[in-house]
Amino acid sequence: MTESKKTQSIRKNVAAIIDRPTAKVLIVGGGINGIATFRDLALQGVDVVLVERNDYASGASAASSHMIHGGIRYLENGEFRLVRESVEERNGLLKIAPHYVKPLQTTMPIFSTFSGILNAPLRMLTHKQRSTKERGALLIKVGMTLYDSFSRDGGSVPRHVFRTGKAALNDMPALNKGVKYTGTYYDASVHEPERLALDVLKDGLAVGTGARSANYVEAVGSRDGGVLLRDVVSGTEFVVQADVVINASGPWTDLTNQAFGGESAYMGGTKGSHIVVDNAELLEATKGREIFFENNDGRIVLIYPLKGRVLIGTTDIDADPSQPAVCTEEEVDYFFDLVKHVFPQIELGRDHIVYRYSGIRPLPRHEDTAPGFVSRDYRIVETPITGLTSTVLSLVGGKWTTFRALSAHLSTEATKRLGVERTVDTTGMAIGGGKGFPTTDAARTTWVAAHADGLDRDQVDRLLTRYGTRAESVIETLLDQPSQPLASEPELTEAEIAYFAEHEDAVHLADVVLRRTNLAFVGGVTIELLTEIADVLGRALDWSDEQRDAEIEATIETLRASHGVEVGSQHVPSETATASK
Repeated sequence: MTESKKTQSIRKNVAAIIDRPTAKVLIVGGGINGIATFRDLALQGVDVVLVERNDYASGASAASSHMIHGGIRYLENGEFRLVRESVEERNGLLKIAPHYVKPLQTTMPIFSTFSGILNAPLRMLTHKQRSTKERGALLIKVGMTLYDSFSRDGGSVPRHVFRTGKAALNDMPALNKGVKYTGTYYDASVHEPERLALDVLKDGLAVGTGARSANYVEAVGSRDGGVLLRDVVSGTEFVVQADVVINASGPWTDLTNQAFGGESAYMGGTKGSHIVVDNAELLEATKGREIFFENNDGRIVLIYPLKGRVLIGTTDIDADPSQPAVCTEEEVDYFFDLVKHVFPQIELGRDHIVYRYSGIRPLPRHEDTAPGFVSRDYRIVETPITGLTSTVLSLVGGKWTTFRALSAHLSTEATKRLGVERTVDTTGMAIGGGKGFPTTDAARTTWVAAHADGLDRDQVDRLLTRYGTRAESVIETLLDQPSQPLASEPELTEAEIAYFAEHEDAVHLADVVLRRTNLAFVGGVTIELLTEIADVLGRALDWSDEQRDAEIEATIETLRASHGVEVGSQHVPSETATASK
């Protein structure tokens, strides 16, 4: 490749960093915590750059249980500070990100009265023993009462409700007839975690202080006291000099420090897997609630209705972050067993699985502590790295629920070292499409009517769901160019596919089907759909026919190897697709 061709292949967001390869803060890691810290620092007026070696929110952030929760089970770990912060942040996100974060009624089925009482104090003190008996009603009642005291947000969150015997079964008839009690309380869920992360990123980029970011840029070493980066797409290497480097690469934190030329042993993540099933009977049995309970091995698990499917998770297995995390057949059997434990009359088989995924939690090294008792809290460690003139801050831990509070903390640590005062508080600050989002049916109807000029109201309503009030910019795009619906997915338009490339840094076909949309999650990917999206995306990104075909094959392989989805390898040839345009 000649130098001129290489330069032409460099994306605009990467070129913006290469053209000005200095910053006050460089963040390595584009998961939700790195992205939120990027937003916070940009709001403080700090010159900040963020890079992510893959797509934004494609690592641990993409492998969540889609929960924004206070962590009722952390009470048993004695992590009262984390529970308080978590419920405060949960309540806050319901207000500042109402387009993606929604209240979720949660029910816990309970099969005994006194089980676990003697073991609970020992587990709290040692974190090294886990009972194989389920926690009983008395212990859970105490926990829920304590949880209420943390989480009610001035009374806006209802108190928990405890039901016994027939009342529990009348409330949820499909439950195992052996259930003795149910406890029902409210938490929250995030319907579009990857899109929420993009929204946070866009907030930071929109500040106008020169903040820059690029996905598919990896840290590969150090040079001249700065961080050596490589654009994965073009192969171009360049150095960024920064006063502070934040390592926010999650479970890969130690590996990133190693790439910088240093050594650390902070992380000890565990693997969590999930499956998504299309089973109408199970969906109906949940009654729209998350079923959150303790399996007979002591593991807290969940069954959660989402997008017309049911999400089932999760496992907690020690894992090596240098190896790909995949959901195994043994884990699938585990999920089927836990469903049978709660809903014994429902038949669930592998033919119901439409999607599976797995990720590694960014947990601290935990030695002989049982995985389920490893702290979900976070800490920030200043890490000496020979070869870097920057101060390096390593983030250890962190979770979706607390990303806003964590980013404020991490931003404060960075600005202290820069000698800059943090002047903007993000508490209560609306995120992206959550600003002005209509939260009542009447307000939603009014918003849709006001933005439906030239578009079908049902389409505007779908756009509001997908983008929040940022749908306004998408609507402008649709009105400015042909917005032909996709033949294989009429609720998605060609103009939106181009929008993902031009305004949301989509680089690969997999970015669209896995993270810019829910197509893969709900089992909606077909070879016809992949071909159609690849044609539109390819025009926006100027792909050759060979690149287009390679993107389709690569996406098919990703879906098969990482998500258990068999799409097949036969697709419409480039010539045929070209002729049909």
